[in-house]
Amino acid sequence: MTNWKEVDDNIKHWIKEAGTKIRQSFETELTIQTKSNRNDLVTNIDKETEQYFIGKIRREYPNHQILGEEGYGDQLQSLDGTTWIIDPIDGTMNFIHQQRNFAISIGIYHDGVGILGYIYDIVHDELYHAKKGEGAFMNEIKLSPLPSVTIQDAIIALNATWVTENNRIDPKILAPLVKDVRGTRSYGSAALEMAYVASGRLDAYITMRLAPWDIAAGKVIIEELGGTVTNLKGEPLNLLEKSPIFASKPGLHELILKKYLHKLV
Repeated sequence: MTNWKEVDDNIKHWIKEAGTKIRQSFETELTIQTKSNRNDLVTNIDKETEQYFIGKIRREYPNHQILGEEGYGDQLQSLDGTTWIIDPIDGTMNFIHQQRNFAISIGIYHDGVGILGYIYDIVHDELYHAKKGEGAFMNEIKLSPLPSVTIQDAIIALNATWVTENNRIDPKILAPLVKDVRGTRSYGSAALEMAYVASGRLDAYITMRLAPWDIAAGKVIIEELGGTVTNLKGEPLNLLEKSPIFASKPGLHELILKKYLHKLV
């Protein structure tokens, strides 16, 4: 039986250690490569950080599965057992260009259920974390359950791509939402945007295509606070495939689904 307290202690130590190494990398020259397209970037620091975590996990928890963005983990067919879902640097473009607005993201699932979630904003030294049934925190500050909010009072995270011509969604679907909410933001890191929903800095986050490692940790944290994380049709996520994401405070999630996203059904 897994000792989750031990796992929690280990992750917090490993994340802080990895964060220190990443901050130190600001003074070195990065090796930058592209993946699926010229804007899908990966650096030597992404790869080294994922390998760092995998080395620790393999040593301490050899029976656990690992799903990592950079491909150093396992080829998974299911989430049976205990699975670590890791994004060593979420927001690599920000890491390269800004040296801010990026995060380490780690979610741990057991038989498909989210147990632990960690999002570490390295530059600001803010660690968002949650354990199922025991609350969510930013560093050692306990986060309050998420309150409901009206559409008119909401600030949502939404990339401008989705209200202009694109290959994934009719921009006319989300344009009215953009007009009706109080404001929109885009930070370029799914993990941080989900952390901001959890902490109340944002009220919702909508995007068209994310991988499991982008959202696994944020899902645990948001749901622990009473929020909702689904696809754009309100359906549960499959954490073995890419999917549109809609993360939101309670109440607001239902309102946006009913008023704007029903056209996708």
